[in-house]
Amino acid sequence: MPEKYDASSITVLEGLEAVRKRPGMYVGSTDSVGFHHLLWEILDNSVDEAIAGYASVINVAIEDDFAEVWDNGRGIPFDLHPKTKTSALDVIFLTLHAGGKFGDGAYKTSGGLHGVGSSVVNALSIDLCVSSRRDRKEAVRTFSRGIPVGNLEVRATHRDETGTTVGFRPDPQIFGEQVFDTDTILERIKVRAYLTPGVTFSLYAGTESHEFQFQGGLADYLADITAPMSLVTEIPLVVSSQNPRVQVALLWTEATTTEIKSFANAIPTRDGGTHEKGVDSAVVAALRDYLEDHKDVPKRVKITPADIREGLVALVSVFVEEPQFQGQTKDRLNNPEVARQVDTILRPAVRDWLQSNSRQATTLVKRIVQAAQARAAARAASEAVVRSGPVNRLRLPGKLSDCSSNDRDSSELFLVEGDSAGGSAKMARDRKTQAILALRGKIMNVESITVAKAMQNEEIRNIVDALGCGIGAGFDIRRLRYGKIILLMDADSDGDHIAVLALTFFFRFLPDLIMDNRVFLAVPPLYRVDIGKSTSWVRDERSLNKLLAQYPRSNPQVTRFKGLGEMPPQMLWQTTMDPKTRVLECVSIHERDVDVTEDTICGLMGKDVDVRYEMLMELIHEGQHVEVSV
Repeated sequence: MPEKYDASSITVLEGLEAVRKRPGMYVGSTDSVGFHHLLWEILDNSVDEAIAGYASVINVAIEDDFAEVWDNGRGIPFDLHPKTKTSALDVIFLTLHAGGKFGDGAYKTSGGLHGVGSSVVNALSIDLCVSSRRDRKEAVRTFSRGIPVGNLEVRATHRDETGTTVGFRPDPQIFGEQVFDTDTILERIKVRAYLTPGVTFSLYAGTESHEFQFQGGLADYLADITAPMSLVTEIPLVVSSQNPRVQVALLWTEATTTEIKSFANAIPTRDGGTHEKGVDSAVVAALRDYLEDHKDVPKRVKITPADIREGLVALVSVFVEEPQFQGQTKDRLNNPEVARQVDTILRPAVRDWLQSNSRQATTLVKRIVQAAQARAAARAASEAVVRSGPVNRLRLPGKLSDCSSNDRDSSELFLVEGDSAGGSAKMARDRKTQAILALRGKIMNVESITVAKAMQNEEIRNIVDALGCGIGAGFDIRRLRYGKIILLMDADSDGDHIAVLALTFFFRFLPDLIMDNRVFLAVPPLYRVDIGKSTSWVRDERSLNKLLAQYPRSNPQVTRFKGLGEMPPQMLWQTTMDPKTRVLECVSIHERDVDVTEDTICGLMGKDVDVRYEMLMELIHEGQHVEVSV
């Protein structure tokens, strides 16, 4: 018998209990990353004071599992809060979603807009002590695991010194026996110093001490990063705007990779976001315009965005009044308007930079042309062998029914939903040119996860192994084994959901396949309609109603397919797989739509439920048909 489930079964966590119960929700994990994230939260509060123009010095001291952050900002208010009738300092450190960053007055832009940083650190620390200096007074408050110890102590100082000091020791019950890593913290502080020019940052770790202050901001940071590299463009492009507040610094190197580092409100966004998309779209568009009229570009050479990006090193920093971060750890910026702002500022700046530095521009053009020619030559050289000999002896997934052709361009890989549909497709296919890989239901949603995490999933690993072109740093389109990758899913909401999960995977981890027009959607019928001796195949219910309306006096026989697996192989071939009669929809993204695609996938497939809800409501209000599959 199931246990009793009524109102008494509902658990209510008071105060900061929820943080201690589910720490991963607030700091991402309880490993070294989450352990150090506590320090980042406190450090970010001091950086916010510097960004607002009130702090000029920030010191960090660490010793084993203890950390302390000191700044000379305004100090945390400790007078009585008008609503709670308790000290404002207690409100900040004891209440989730409390702070000076929600209203319009205290901070115009900041990184800590969730209002949970200080209270989360307090809840997850075995002991925490905060000292606030302002109004010629100093207030000191001590906590243990989120619970006040003693009373708030306030004493006169008779000095005009202001600022805040927070010292804490992460709770070993939550994080185990860990210590702060000097190198990790040193790198973080140095980046903060680049992003807040003129502010002095110091780190004290045992007998070590380090101090940073940079007046050049991103220009200094770019010079530091590219110092050991061979440069293509020795004069960097540095762009700065105050309204909106955007900074970009970039140049090209001889490297074959692309590196874009992004920051939002002085916080590193390691998973990128809309500010990175703005840089990418501006650079690609401006270079394409320049290349069209440049005499050194042979007419027969096809320049791709990948050729333009190759060797690019770019830094972008934005300050947003209402940032939309993906999760409390703030690893990705989601504000759609930021992409447009960065593009609008950067695109004309790139054009002017190219015109003003003709010698460097010519060198860059030659490098881009060489990248395009090398890519084309490598593809041509591989086409004759990519599906012959040794390729067929690669480690291929057991569920793959491969085709026999050695010609990549004529070969197709169908990713099919389920074993039943996979079996039907295997019997229906042209064995010479059509390969079938049956997927086990809905694949993993890869939005917001790493390549390594995705490759732990068997279905995704099977797709990558079948394609043969690798993934992430090992990706090489020359090793792609098929000219077309075709998603063959049921013509219902579940099938659409699986297709979206697959497209999210390709967009996130294999975008070059989409940009190279290699990914397609099959269009199987949902209904068979027999009217007299005539048979029609219908994709959806709307088309069915439209067809039936044309024959109001007939007695049509309508058959609805529950799935591809129940469709006879010959019928599946005739309606969906025969190149002479089938309909394929090529998945393509125009350059101007990359940002929109990014925002859509990030919103619909990301972890932020509120963003997804708002997007769906907007579609519904626009009168679009929306099906939600859970």
